Amino acid sequence: MPDDAPEEFLDAVECLHAVHLRPEVMVEEVPAPQRIAPHALALSADVVVDDEELATGRFVLLFDPAGQESWDGTFRAVTFVRAALESDLGGDPLVGEIAWTWLRESLEACEVEYRAAGCTVTRVVSESFGTLSERPPSVELEIRASWTPTGDVASHLVAWSHLLCTVGGLPPLPQGVAALPRRR
Repeated sequence: MPDDAPEEFLDAVECLHAVHLRPEVMVEEVPAPQRIAPHALALSADVVVDDEELATGRFVLLFDPAGQESWDGTFRAVTFVRAALESDLGGDPLVGEIAWTWLRESLEACEVEYRAAGCTVTRVVSESFGTLSERPPSVELEIRASWTPTGDVASHLVAWSHLLCTVGGLPPLPQGVAALPRRR
């Protein structure tokens, strides 16, 4: 992290580093995009249960002290989530709407305040032919979303992790209940 970063951004980064997520969510810091905003932090995460990766994603916190008109603020959360779905869901016309609802519900469940939310949902249906015809069809869901966080940025990371777990098929934890670490 550059020493010349504004204190507001450094405070937000410190808050994000202090967040404790469900034990199934493995997080690591990765290189942040350089051209979108003057300051950025990027985190990559995988939802792993019994050595099986259920979902993967990235959470990027952007900061521009001058603000950007389309952000309606100085911070912007930019996220990506990807997971395999059951193949029969590949043709369901409501999958995109459901994924958008999962995002909104994740933000609402963490009671975060935000503005200017947007989302793109993509379904990737793969079918194999010829020598690969024995492979069953597969479907991946990708959610690309962004919003302008207001208030505590740490709760926005928690909300995003809820989305990641939901897309990966994990049931939500009731409010106030912490997940116990899994034994290996």
